[in-house]
Order: sequence, then C-alpha cells, then structure tokens
Amino acid sequence: MGMFRAINTSASGLSAQRLRMDVISDNIANATTTRTPEGGPYKRKRVILMSSDTKVKYKLPFLPAKFQPSIGSGVRVLRIEDDKKPFRLVYDPTHPDAIKSGPKKGYVLMPNVNIVTEMVDMISASRAYEANIAMVDNTKAIFNKALEIGA
Repeated sequence: MGMFRAINTSASGLSAQRLRMDVISDNIANATTTRTPEGGPYKRKRVILMSSDTKVKYKLPFLPAKFQPSIGSGVRVLRIEDDKKPFRLVYDPTHPDAIKSGPKKGYVLMPNVNIVTEMVDMISASRAYEANIAMVDNTKAIFNKALEIGA
C-alpha cells in the first residue's frame, strides 16, 4: 500500500468520524427538544457508514493494474437516518407541550435520545478519530524512515 493511499484511507475515516461526532452533538443538544419545525419531538439521528473499497470505473490502458487509479479502501457516509425507537413519555402536566386529553393526559412526548448511549457513541467516535490520526502519523514516520535508509 502506498503512502498516499494509506493516508487517504485514514482521511476518509477522519471525515466520517467527525461527521458522526457532529450528529451525536446534535442529538445531545436536542435531548429535551419537544417541538421541532416538522412537528413533534426531536428524532435521534444516526450515521450509517459503508466501506468504500470500490474501484474507479475507468482504467488507463498503458498502466499495470497495481498503478491504476482507485478510490482505495476506507469508509464513506452512506446516509444519516432517523432512529426508529419510540419517544419517551414523561409526566409533566405543566409543560406547554403536554397532551391535553385522553388516556395520556399530562404526559409529554420526549425525544428518543438516551444521553448515556450518546456519550458511549461519542467516546467510540473519538477513539476511532484518534486511531486514524495515529495511522497518518505512523505512515509518515515509516516513509520518513524509508527515505533515511535510502539516502
């Protein structure tokens, strides 16, 4: 694996984990939001990642296969989707968004965001980000050492 391909693989992980941390931050910030522009409480968002080890569609006829341009391995964001878990019901009849009538009178629909889950996800994304940074640093160190040996 060449230096730039290794760095590109890590860079794809860095950008994916940064987006994942941004989405987790939004979830934490909206953990108590009961009214959104779409109506109803905030829906937890999830980032869906996918391997990006597909090859580029074109090939250059005069280059050997190992030098053909490719996207390389790594990760890419497939989509950001709403979590399908049900909303939480919290009894608070003084809340302005409390249900006014029916069997659930006085209850408020709260977002389906669990702070503990979000913090675990944030730690996981942070560790993955740090691992990708370490990979870039190690790749640079290996290739610098190779240049020193060759000189």
